[in-house]
Amino acid sequence: MGQTTGQFSQEEKIRYARQTILPMIGQEGQLRLKNARVLFVGAGGLGSSPAIYLAAAGVGTIGLIDADLVSLSNIHRQILHHTSDIDRPKVISAYEKLKAINPNVNIITYQERLQADNALAIAGSFDLIIDGTDNLPSRYLINDACFFLKKPFIFGGIFQFEGQCSVFAPKGPCYRCFFRDIPPPDEMPSCAQTGVIGVVPGIIGLMQANEAIKLICAIGEPLVGRLVIFDALTSHWREVKIKKDPQCPLCGSNPTIHTLQEYTWQCSKEENTMQKPSPIQEMTVRELKKLRDQKPDIYLLDVREEDEWDIARIKGAHLKPLSTLEEDFKDIPKDEPIYCFCKVGGRSAMAAQFLGSQGYSQVFNIKGGIQAWSEEIDPSIPRY
Repeated sequence: MGQTTGQFSQEEKIRYARQTILPMIGQEGQLRLKNARVLFVGAGGLGSSPAIYLAAAGVGTIGLIDADLVSLSNIHRQILHHTSDIDRPKVISAYEKLKAINPNVNIITYQERLQADNALAIAGSFDLIIDGTDNLPSRYLINDACFFLKKPFIFGGIFQFEGQCSVFAPKGPCYRCFFRDIPPPDEMPSCAQTGVIGVVPGIIGLMQANEAIKLICAIGEPLVGRLVIFDALTSHWREVKIKKDPQCPLCGSNPTIHTLQEYTWQCSKEENTMQKPSPIQEMTVRELKKLRDQKPDIYLLDVREEDEWDIARIKGAHLKPLSTLEEDFKDIPKDEPIYCFCKVGGRSAMAAQFLGSQGYSQVFNIKGGIQAWSEEIDPSIPRY
């Protein structure tokens, strides 16, 4: 990369010149960036813009953890990926783009989900974590892991035309201090498929990148104890203070959470509660295919939304969206096995939990959902 002068090659000195002339960055700040290790949980909409800018800024090591493949419906907001990347792993696509932007950056990829059994080991080797997820269980897992590891995580959330950003750091309030109540499934963006305008994750992602640079370089005022909310329709920004909650089950004075757990979200009309899930039976799409070849009339339950059903469906399945399942499940037969699926397996796991609580004893969750069915069984089904 050129002759090295001190800590930086001549090429790096030129590359970062417009940053290092800033009095609050300088050579020391640039060296902090070069030595920093940042983990992105999710290489999609929220992860795209901050990964691009932090790679360009010279962050020395970037980690990318994401199990998904690029799909056509990703492209309008996930700017790390191009149309030619469809059906490729997101971490591989992202690796190539970031290396093209800055070959000096070391990029570590994990083509898997962040889970309770790997979160501490993976996140523990990084300095800070950027939340690029699209579901609440993963976000709570990130929060808890970072609390136990005493590492900051930079939160980003998006919903239709609105975005949010904050920093949850050691000694400050944690995510649970502010978001303790569990919303019903139809308020969870990953479940209700409510949509988002593509620029919002880009804007919030840039906020996350800015917070990361401030934390790494120890400059400015990070968004610790503050939640910034952006409304794209009015272009208004507002700020909400977040106070440390003495009753927080994780960081409060009498914590009840001491280890990482996988969570599911079960909501009733009377009370929203978070519960550790009871074990559910799971089945791969290949096992389902073999079973359907033997018994074509098994009860296959699709718990996606109607607009998703219109895009892609498995022949013979019964549609009952998770968002209305509590009011519309009584005609599902109890005397035969029920095989639940959704897009990738998250909503169907919640549906299986719910049906189990209603006395259904033979309920199976199809791992990977209709995406896995399209990839492994029937390529004629469109991926979205």
